[in-house]
Amino acid sequence: MTIFPGSADRDAFDRLLGPQLPKLYRLAYRLTGTVADAEDLLQDVLIKLYGRRQELTSIEDLSPWLSRVLYNQFVDDRRRFARRRLAVVNDSSAEGAAQLDALPAADLGPADEAALTFSIRDLHTALEQMSDEHREVVLLHDAEGYTLEEVHRITGVAVGTLKSRLHRARARLRDLIEVEPFAQKLRVSY
Repeated sequence: MTIFPGSADRDAFDRLLGPQLPKLYRLAYRLTGTVADAEDLLQDVLIKLYGRRQELTSIEDLSPWLSRVLYNQFVDDRRRFARRRLAVVNDSSAEGAAQLDALPAADLGPADEAALTFSIRDLHTALEQMSDEHREVVLLHDAEGYTLEEVHRITGVAVGTLKSRLHRARARLRDLIEVEPFAQKLRVSY
């Protein structure tokens, strides 16, 4: 085994995982909440996967499998850091929010942009207030578009439990997010 594998190995690895990287990064960012932590998480996963690059070609549905690897790495890191005593310093999550706000819009007017900014901020705040289990299932299912079966394969949680968590998470989001940006918890009743 060589320390520096040939460029053919790197090219094959890049071709296989390149299309998956934006989705993996998005998931890493949503799990960690900061750009630096998302980059570190994704880098750790890619380093581990590079050593197993021959196995990757035999995986039938790569996207959910990679998400599970990333999710497991996130959980492992979280457990490892939970055992340490850390002084948490708020490094201003405005950097991550600014990146989300910088995504191109479909020619929105000022009022629409303001409403969208309020909505994104409210959603971000609401997700921070949710439990890890509820936030993860909403992000994987609703934001990333995985089916409940794929979320099951990623997290290892039973589908029935995921359905319950998703229902509770959506209800919690409805309670946390205001209907209109300037309203005082106004609800539309049917």
